[in-house]
Formats: sequence, C-alpha cells, structure tokens
Amino acid sequence: ANTPRAEFNQDGTAIGVYFSAEDDVIGKLTSAIQSAQHSVRFMTFSFTVDSIAQALMSRASDGVDISGIFERTGSQTQFSKLTPLFCAGLFVRQDGNPFVLHHKVFIIDGATVLTGSFNVSANATDSNDENLISITDPDLAAQYLAEFDRRWAEASTPTSLSCS
Repeated sequence: ANTPRAEFNQDGTAIGVYFSAEDDVIGKLTSAIQSAQHSVRFMTFSFTVDSIAQALMSRASDGVDISGIFERTGSQTQFSKLTPLFCAGLFVRQDGNPFVLHHKVFIIDGATVLTGSFNVSANATDSNDENLISITDPDLAAQYLAEFDRRWAEASTPTSLSCS
C-alpha cells in the first residue's frame, strides 16, 4: 500500500505495479476488464474470483470478444470459474499442453497486458504476497497474444461440464 508511484509512464508506456494483499489488485483487474472495448484474452492457472467472472460476462454481454484458457488441473472444481463462463457462452478452453499452464495473463484490446504472480483467487487476494503489473504497449501485447494463440491452438473445449 506504500508503493511510491504505483502508476507511472516510462518512455511513453503506461505502467502500473500493484501488490496484494495490500493493494486492491482485484479492483485494478476489474477496472481493466470493464474498460475493454473490443477484446479480452486470458490465460490462467487458477481462477476462482466471482467478481472477475462477472466482469467478463458483463463485457461479453456488451459485445466484447472474450476468450480464455484455464489450466486443466482444478478447472472443473466447484470453485473454478470455468463452468460459469462456459455456461454463459464465453469462449473458454482447457489447456492442452503436456505441462502445467502457470500463466496469469489478461490482454485488454490488444494493447494492455496485466500479468505477474497474481492468481485470480481468494488466496492471492487476501493471504499471499502477489504482484500484478499492467503495461500498455501494443508491441508487448502482440507477443502475449501470439502466446495465447499458441496455447489456444492446443487447448480443448470442455466436454463434461454441466450447465443447469
């Protein structure tokens, strides 16, 4: 909470540096998602925070293109947001690479990358020391989008989820 200049501009690039549990990292992530005008892409190891899922569903209902990849392990638990997002009609897949997808990345409108150690989970929000860095740079975002495309190509659409 005492981070000097948490948001700054470096050579024309907007950067934000946030730490949980002290900073409102969920608020920063929610705000970034709510600002999306065209697209949100995400790759996540753990995603259990309802307010972030709600923000994604809200933007999708407003016509924003939302796509995401979940690490397969734990993605079908009662806490994971894979099922609610899938059942809401969002384009979500489970990772298909032979390793653990340990990414924690949101890409907003092909321009802003939010990444760091921050899992989208209650532990990351309330208990752990985590970080989230926001960088607005279309060239950097393009590199993350290329990684998203590689992971998306080997990911699979869930087939055993129950939407009630």
